[in-house]
Amino acid sequence: MARKFESKVTTASEAVSRLIHDGATVGIGGQTIGRCSMALVHEMVRQGKKDLRLVGCSMSMTMDLLVGAGLVRSTECGTGNLERYGGTFRWRRAVEEGRIEVVDHSHLAMALRFLAGSLGLPFMPSKSMLGTDILRQEGRDGVPPFALVSNPWDREDRVVLLPACTPDVSIVHAQRADEMGNVVIDGFTTHEPEMVRASKAVVVSCEELVSPDDIKGCPDRTTIPYLYVDAVVVQPWGAYPTAAHRYYEHDDAHILSYQRAARAGGSQYEEYLDRYVRGCSTFDEFLEEAAGPARLEELRKAMEAVI
Repeated sequence: MARKFESKVTTASEAVSRLIHDGATVGIGGQTIGRCSMALVHEMVRQGKKDLRLVGCSMSMTMDLLVGAGLVRSTECGTGNLERYGGTFRWRRAVEEGRIEVVDHSHLAMALRFLAGSLGLPFMPSKSMLGTDILRQEGRDGVPPFALVSNPWDREDRVVLLPACTPDVSIVHAQRADEMGNVVIDGFTTHEPEMVRASKAVVVSCEELVSPDDIKGCPDRTTIPYLYVDAVVVQPWGAYPTAAHRYYEHDDAHILSYQRAARAGGSQYEEYLDRYVRGCSTFDEFLEEAAGPARLEELRKAMEAVI
């Protein structure tokens, strides 16, 4: 897809409707309780995007919400957890009950798969996962997820070949972007630059829309250039209840509330979805329902105190 040097600012509703289709392979940005694409995932749940294949490194509440809403057919990732708040309970239950397909990887393996995709290579060699049971997994439709081969220059040296991963679309939440789609991410980036470059389409939500002159003034700060981005959604607090470095801390109370509902499942989890996701027509409505201005200001000040 050719990305033009033009304004790509749009709404979450339009971006999800236009760029994310049923059955898509979706690259998931963010990690654990940091900078997760919550606003975009809420919109995916509201629009009922289904039969999804999710790929990423340490997928978190974003994956858990989509799995909990019954929209995911398979996942490929390093892990699913919310750090000290525990695992991704809806994902874990779906795996236990055989309702979704899962291929486990190391974090490094997934990052290397995105790297291969970004370079236009069919695979990437690695030493990651050697000596583990992960390599014994079966693939889908008779296609193995890994290949164990000998190093051509040292036949006794074994390496793992990891197939390239090229998502149909990736979703990323960032701190700043301009209208053309030049993106600045503060703090960790993990696998996201490679994942974005490997993707056929990219949707970025951001805390703040800045001018192209701001981007040009510090070109070394541009994490993702415009030519990889298809849509820019301006959504302050778009990672809530996870954190956005330099903008706000994660919301301990709401994450714990979510985890209680996710662990319980059943009607308790459906009530969470109905109240906070399906029952809110926009992410701003969710923010009002889940936190309110006073709580959001507390989270903003908490971040200020640590940077």
